[in-house]
Amino acid sequence: MSVNAIQHAIKLIQCESVTPVEAGALDYLEDVLTKAGFRCTRLPFSEEGTADVDNLYAEIGDGAPHLMFAGHTDVVPPGPLDAWTHPPFDGVIADGRLYGRGAADMKGGIACFLEAALEFVTTPEFKGTLSFLITGDEEGPAINGTVKMLRWLAEANIKPNHAIVGEPTNPNYVGEAIKIGRRGSLNGWLTVSGRQGHVAYPHLANNPIDGIALALVALKADELDHGTDHFLPSHLEITSVDVGNETVNVIPSEARCHFNIRYNDSQNAGDLESLIEEKIAGALGNLDLTYSLKFQRSADCFVTPPGPWVKALTDSIFEITDIQPSLSTSGGTSDARFIKSLCPVVELGLCNATIHQIDENVVVEDMAQLTRIYSAFLKRYYAL
Repeated sequence: MSVNAIQHAIKLIQCESVTPVEAGALDYLEDVLTKAGFRCTRLPFSEEGTADVDNLYAEIGDGAPHLMFAGHTDVVPPGPLDAWTHPPFDGVIADGRLYGRGAADMKGGIACFLEAALEFVTTPEFKGTLSFLITGDEEGPAINGTVKMLRWLAEANIKPNHAIVGEPTNPNYVGEAIKIGRRGSLNGWLTVSGRQGHVAYPHLANNPIDGIALALVALKADELDHGTDHFLPSHLEITSVDVGNETVNVIPSEARCHFNIRYNDSQNAGDLESLIEEKIAGALGNLDLTYSLKFQRSADCFVTPPGPWVKALTDSIFEITDIQPSLSTSGGTSDARFIKSLCPVVELGLCNATIHQIDENVVVEDMAQLTRIYSAFLKRYYAL
């Protein structure tokens, strides 16, 4: 492997781009890509109540096929600096590993597809378009990043045929998994209101905790489904229960709970909201309590059906690693949840064992393998 992928990763890690700060990471990519002949456009976006965010779109070539690599240069805060073995923004290589905030999530992945792309576009095999969609808002509220970049692409009549997001997808080793979809995510907030009173006189009060307890039992009573071809069963998890009561002799006036549903492609957010409303109404209908229920749809479920281009990726992984990757839909959300509305998208990157942790790191040889996988895939993809 050319050492350039590692060098790119170190340069990016040394930019302290804690979301939403750009800190020179996009400047570095723009400079490298412009020198390689890419047409670069910086896309700063703003919205009231949120921080301004800078983003980068770059492309080279013309016409079909058009493959887009997508990712983010923003990172989560490093936490206590003195807890790190190596400073989080130095990009230190030690014992065969590259340490630094963003090494795995996902500056290392960007460095790998950057190096593979820079080499490939100089070959006669490149015929079509290759682009990069790099945001600075993936780890933040995701308002001024990929969503608005996709709107800009639509207005500019730019529509890639396929996209790869370089998120860290592998639990243990590179090539273990390709993410071909993601579960949907629905958040819920339930507040049950009663009547405050002294515990010695319960007949003069109405305890909302009784209601919240019945509601929780109802929410967890039944399985939502049994899974589908590409997804595990949907599930609801209670994430918080709180009454804000600091005394032992007062019946509180209010009880609250938060919950999240991760759902598969047999469900949709609207039907789930109706089901939850029905369950809670049934649980609380005979009690002299009032309640409010609020939802937030944070991600829709999607799946990219395997086809020739996904096979080209699995074949490339097997060529480099002798591993047949699983086609997975596990894990949390990523910007693929937005990109899927533009074009078919999958995710393939480095290992995710240390993401968001103290001493985040990647194995240097993993970066070598991922770069070779991307290179092999580019040859197959543009030959389809």
